[in-house]
Amino acid sequence: MTHPRWTLRTEHTSYTVRLSPDGPWAELDAWGPSGVEDGPSALDWSHRTHFVTPADAAPAEYLPYGLRPFTGAELVAGEGRGVWWEFAGAEETEGSLRLAFVDELIGLRTVLCYETVPGTDVILRWAEFTATTELRLERLDSAAVTVPVRGAARLTYLSGQWSQEFQHTRLDLARGTFTIGSTQGAPGHAYAPWLAVQDGDAAYGVALEWPGNWHITAEAEPGGAVRVRAGRVPHEGAVHLAAGETLATPRLACAFSPDGLDGLSRVWHRYERRLAGDRLHRPRKVLYNSWEATGFDVEAAGQLELAKTAADIGAELFVVDDGWFTGRADDTGGLGDWYPDPAAFPQGFGRFVEEVRALGLDFGLWVEPEAVSPGSRLHAEHPEWVYRIDGRPARLVRNQLLLDLGRTDVQDFVIGTLDQLLGDYGIGYLKWDMNRPPTERGRPGAGPAERTDLDAEHVVGYLRVLDHLRAHHPDVTVEGCAGGGGRVEHATLARTDVVWPSDNTAPMDRLRIQHGFLHAHAPHVMSSWVTDAPGIFDPRPRSLAFRFVNAMCGVLGIGADLRAWTPEQRAEAARWIARYKEVRDVVHHGEARLLGTPDDPTCGVQYDAGDRTVVAALSTGRLDGAPLMPGRPDRLRLRGLDPAARYRDTATGTSYGGAHLLHHGLPFAWRAEHDADLVVLRRL
Repeated sequence: MTHPRWTLRTEHTSYTVRLSPDGPWAELDAWGPSGVEDGPSALDWSHRTHFVTPADAAPAEYLPYGLRPFTGAELVAGEGRGVWWEFAGAEETEGSLRLAFVDELIGLRTVLCYETVPGTDVILRWAEFTATTELRLERLDSAAVTVPVRGAARLTYLSGQWSQEFQHTRLDLARGTFTIGSTQGAPGHAYAPWLAVQDGDAAYGVALEWPGNWHITAEAEPGGAVRVRAGRVPHEGAVHLAAGETLATPRLACAFSPDGLDGLSRVWHRYERRLAGDRLHRPRKVLYNSWEATGFDVEAAGQLELAKTAADIGAELFVVDDGWFTGRADDTGGLGDWYPDPAAFPQGFGRFVEEVRALGLDFGLWVEPEAVSPGSRLHAEHPEWVYRIDGRPARLVRNQLLLDLGRTDVQDFVIGTLDQLLGDYGIGYLKWDMNRPPTERGRPGAGPAERTDLDAEHVVGYLRVLDHLRAHHPDVTVEGCAGGGGRVEHATLARTDVVWPSDNTAPMDRLRIQHGFLHAHAPHVMSSWVTDAPGIFDPRPRSLAFRFVNAMCGVLGIGADLRAWTPEQRAEAARWIARYKEVRDVVHHGEARLLGTPDDPTCGVQYDAGDRTVVAALSTGRLDGAPLMPGRPDRLRLRGLDPAARYRDTATGTSYGGAHLLHHGLPFAWRAEHDADLVVLRRL
């Protein structure tokens, strides 16, 4: 008997699904480079089982508890007795596939959805549930993917903590279960919602589009396969689906590259450039942010002094961070009362903004729309707007409470506040921060707690506000931040222009953060500052040049107190900013290749666009004045060049053959005063 097969094709890959010969479920037949489906499936198995069912052993795309009782199910529905569905048909169009399954007994229709993303090697997957009677969903994952492996699977994930996000971490999983996730109402700092599985040079990746609670679980199964499932995690442990209601899960982006993690990173970069749409072609301006210079001590004269100095060195945007609004002398007050402090701006905030813009700078402002201070006027007028549980104390985190953004009245307040700020003043840049997770997450008066879906409602409210900003203020650049990199995922990236990977701007610490970040996310979204911050985890000193070259790997910003810099430092900064402006189109729109790691004596990032190659090279080794190899400079091998072509260094005029750069690399004679360089090559 022939069982139906469907193949989705991306720019360079194929993904083939078939209806299983063993039961009413879909299973993966092939996933890899184009044409991989032409031949016996690498996921085929003996179809003999002992002490498990065929569904437990199958490379199933999605199965409920009931049909798959022992080895991990994506869906748990009903009153605990499981789901036994039957195949109910397929709808296939160019670039999309919908497979329907129905359990008439409990009244549930499930549709597995697939969609390719044009111009990329990404396939989006999600599930849709429709109930004919009220149902309780305890688990509602987005999708599962099965990766064939020979031996232990190499898992790569991004771990960390506040100020140490996006640490590139590896684990070999021979057998067992590995899980990452967050219940903090945001992706969090501990793990990014991203995972890669390698089998030799082949790299498979998944990334969950969800700025709330989530999990990704990898299970190494007998017989040489790793099954990865991912989805959101309901705050109250379950979601109730009313009769006639349809619920869609978050989308899981699935990517493949035959060129390892480096190739996989470029698949993700291309996808995120597509998410940006037309905003991709809007230059990311060199910003100056005054936070590290002034903290909460914000007053017009001091800010204007900083703005003038920033303009003199070539900055294009001046951002006033926390401390500009009433009641904000420190972090104990003011949040929610988003009115410029008249004492800080005695001639009016509008006049201040105009004076900044008269310097040739765009103007930006920091906000934390989800936060409220207990002593604020907003909290006094609307105490019901914060998350709380009757009879329980409301704990403060960073001396603040969190607004219930799932409420439409709170959403309307935030939208109205932002509309007024953006309408009254010449603000071209908005930094949206979030500095605490929810703790007492309740909504008194909303009915039984187990019937509320507070996490999803908060996500919907957050995305509604961002969608409003995009629709009604399309020219405003929006930066996403959550105490650093606590809310970086594709739903946020599709609606913002840049994100803040970490509050840690120390040079060696930031190098590791950015190395991990660029495995999952594109350079054009990576905001990176030059500051005077000392190292937290790696205190080795590095030059101003190192700080600039490292920051130029993404979207360049400056956060140091420029008033404390010497004239020589300011002149050097101006030179680096001018160089950055010459190459930022290559950095933001080109193909990026990660060269080495921060554990190597020399590492860097290579960007290619048209006939230009930009190499950011950084020395991570000893800087004692001696070469890293006796009598010879260190070398950084490039990749992806034409071995038969010639390339000229635009600064020195030195010419190299492509084969030479691929085999030997660019030479760098590092010393204490020269620990980083930016090389621009032009193909002849």
